[in-house]
Amino acid sequence: MSSAIDIKTLSQDSSRQAMIDPFGRRITYLRVSVTDRCDFRCTYCMAEDMTFLPRRDLLTLEEIDRLASAFVEKGVKRLRLTGGEPLVRRNVMSLVRSLSRHLSSGALEELTLTTNGSQLSRFAADLADCGVKRLNVSLDTLDADKFRAITRRGDLSVVMAGIRAAQRAGIAIKLNAVALKGFNDAEIPSMLRWAHGEGMDLTLIETMPMGEIDEDRTDQYLPLSQVRQDLSERFTLTGIPYKTGGPARYFRVEETGGRLGFITPMTHNFCESCNRVRVTCTGTLFMCLGQEDAADLRTAMRASEGDEKLREAIDEAIARKPKGHDFVIDRLTRKPAVARHMSMTGG
Repeated sequence: MSSAIDIKTLSQDSSRQAMIDPFGRRITYLRVSVTDRCDFRCTYCMAEDMTFLPRRDLLTLEEIDRLASAFVEKGVKRLRLTGGEPLVRRNVMSLVRSLSRHLSSGALEELTLTTNGSQLSRFAADLADCGVKRLNVSLDTLDADKFRAITRRGDLSVVMAGIRAAQRAGIAIKLNAVALKGFNDAEIPSMLRWAHGEGMDLTLIETMPMGEIDEDRTDQYLPLSQVRQDLSERFTLTGIPYKTGGPARYFRVEETGGRLGFITPMTHNFCESCNRVRVTCTGTLFMCLGQEDAADLRTAMRASEGDEKLREAIDEAIARKPKGHDFVIDRLTRKPAVARHMSMTGG
């Protein structure tokens, strides 16, 4: 009897063993894509005529719950649901409600989403009830015509209404804006003032060479080192140690009192402190956003009712996590560094 108890205890301890990669980085942040579909077609993210995955290829919501819960058992403290647009997945709130049990137990410190805001008016109150305290909303311009042009079908007023609904529900909003040369570079100072005036942080992101799109990324690319230099001529930017679990480096803007983040995969990569992995809506684990190496967790999960094979597949994959990505804006071939779209990987 004693031996059986010891074996069971060892098995439980193994399932909760911390995920530490070959470079000593502890993996505590999981981003899970619940769908590759989106109700927008942002020009830097997707081709206009996208071919989405057959629905039969997607993990079920129950499988996503099981997979995410296995990561929580292994030390993930922050869980972010992404897409595509996560809130267009049918019955997605049942998944959010189920995962919120890890908040109640204390195993999970944060459950959050990245969204384009189009569905927030419908779901903000329910998200708040599930313990979601913070959301990232992707918003690249405050000009309604430019917004429709870059999203190809979005309505800025709908997104703004969604942001207000989330704030009324007590959810903090961080705006994510992809910096695009010739599109929103001149607008960044006004976006910063507006966001901070509305009590929201703003994070600027360099465009990443992922997936074939209709635009030319070599024309779109705007280095944030230049943006930061330009902003420093108008604002006083003070570096601060604030972290949200992601890769952004934050500054306090003294004139507004708000926070400004920079995500710079091209000009200043953040790989040395990477604590993140991503799982696609098909159950593929990518240990690095900018590498093609991946692990098939769906097959491991479906191989048995228990999670032992799933945990083994996770451990084997984490042991292969690379030191960093290979993102390059290739001005010769003009091809993406990574073939898959961001909507496939999970934004």
